[in-house]
Amino acid sequence: MAQSSIEQKFTTLFGWFDRNGDGYLTRDDFQEFGEVFARVAPEEAEKSALREAFMLWWDVLGEAGAADAQGRIAPAQFITAMRSHVAADAKTVERLVIPIIDALMRALDTDGSGTLTADEYVRMYDALGIDPATSGAAFQRLDRNGSGTISHDEFRTAIEEFHLSTDTEAPGNWLLGSPLPRG
Repeated sequence: MAQSSIEQKFTTLFGWFDRNGDGYLTRDDFQEFGEVFARVAPEEAEKSALREAFMLWWDVLGEAGAADAQGRIAPAQFITAMRSHVAADAKTVERLVIPIIDALMRALDTDGSGTLTADEYVRMYDALGIDPATSGAAFQRLDRNGSGTISHDEFRTAIEEFHLSTDTEAPGNWLLGSPLPRG
């Protein structure tokens, strides 16, 4: 049976979070992911905000009962917890993911314009080992108004679409650097 677009997105996200590639998510994976993002932040306040935001995400997954007795989360449990405790309503996305966006916007906006240029956006993906050609294509999709920059609202809309939308054509599906397969 084909995965829904939401399941495809959460499967992709699981792969991103699984920092050691062992097929499970652990608290250590979320700490490492927070550190990866913290490395792109120039100020300690943003570094701390990013670390805290990823640990909050781990805590929400724990509240959802996703972890097994060894403190690991398998893909199916992650998808279930994401559906029931994250994508269930926009308020949870607001509480969980928007702090990451806010901190990233402050950290990546090196020219202080209040928006992200293509170079600033690609820098984030470069820190995650994503090919600039892939993240550059994502930038074009997320720049909804064609201004050459991604505003806070455009970035926020992309995050909300990624976590909440079932529309396979939504630009937010490009958030992780490439389009999701249609299924």
